[in-house]
Amino acid sequence: MSYNKGKTTIYDVAARAGVAISTVSRVLNKSNDVSDATRDKVLRAISDLQFRPHRTAKILAQKQSDSLVIALPSFTTPYHNSVLKGVRSRIREEELDLILFDLGSEDPKAKLLDFLGRGAVEGLILVLHVDDELVEELVTLRAPVILLGEDYEQFDCYYWDEAAGAKKATTHLIEQGHTNIGLIMSQFDPDQVLETRASGYHAAMEAAGLKVNPKFIQHGTTEKHAGISEESGYEAMESLMAMDEDITAVLALSDAQAIGAWSAVRNAGRQVPEDVAVVGYGDIKTSRYIGLSSVDLKLQEIGHKATDVMINRLSNRVRQEPPQSTLIVPELQIRRSSLLKRG
Repeated sequence: MSYNKGKTTIYDVAARAGVAISTVSRVLNKSNDVSDATRDKVLRAISDLQFRPHRTAKILAQKQSDSLVIALPSFTTPYHNSVLKGVRSRIREEELDLILFDLGSEDPKAKLLDFLGRGAVEGLILVLHVDDELVEELVTLRAPVILLGEDYEQFDCYYWDEAAGAKKATTHLIEQGHTNIGLIMSQFDPDQVLETRASGYHAAMEAAGLKVNPKFIQHGTTEKHAGISEESGYEAMESLMAMDEDITAVLALSDAQAIGAWSAVRNAGRQVPEDVAVVGYGDIKTSRYIGLSSVDLKLQEIGHKATDVMINRLSNRVRQEPPQSTLIVPELQIRRSSLLKRG
């Protein structure tokens, strides 16, 4: 009989050898707590099946972890989907189940607490603003938790210098000769992320000696995805173009809004970047293909790295080591949507 060694699991080895998966695990871990006869049976099964254990095979055998939960407010927004792609790209290398938990936009904290109360979680990657109450609950899990976008000493964290990213984007537009620079926000900002990004816009304008006109800060009316959508960006851009002041550039605090803004400019018979330069935030995959300048948060890369840390935590490789916080400083990817040809 032939076997596909790419699909052979530790469970197949246990069945072939007629032993428990915990016994296979002990053999893989070179434990002395296995008889020579049993060890030989397991090794023969491994050879027959051409089994090559993934790093998490031992975890699964020991029942320390069968699954990894990633909880996000949405799986449909390009922003959150980029994080998820990074997680999935790493999961594919391991025999580890992935559970996706959609927190939604209505009281995600309560939804998460209800989920955690229904059963054990072996490992959790969380994309959500947390407060002290939720932190306390997460600590009681006694399981590895990684926060994305937050910085708490109790957990491994990856978080962004959001203000720095927006400041770089605004400074770029100023260096292109723009002074009337619009800012596209959202009417919803429960986590204060957009407000933090907006502070970078204000800082860049102030550093250049430019006064911020409050009318230059707009948001759309569409509520989908908490106002961070192509529709809301389109609506906000329409409001900016309807003003008496000549808006020549705009920073949208998400790529989805920037794409909507670009569409509004085009439908008004204007050109990007000749009439209005556009910069987004997040640098999703679509932005790279259409030439949208954007603040790169390295979302997929961070999802991959966070999952790698989680796997090491679950395998006890670094479980007892202190949590690590990683600050990511965003980089601006300049493309044709904001770069004027000169000379």
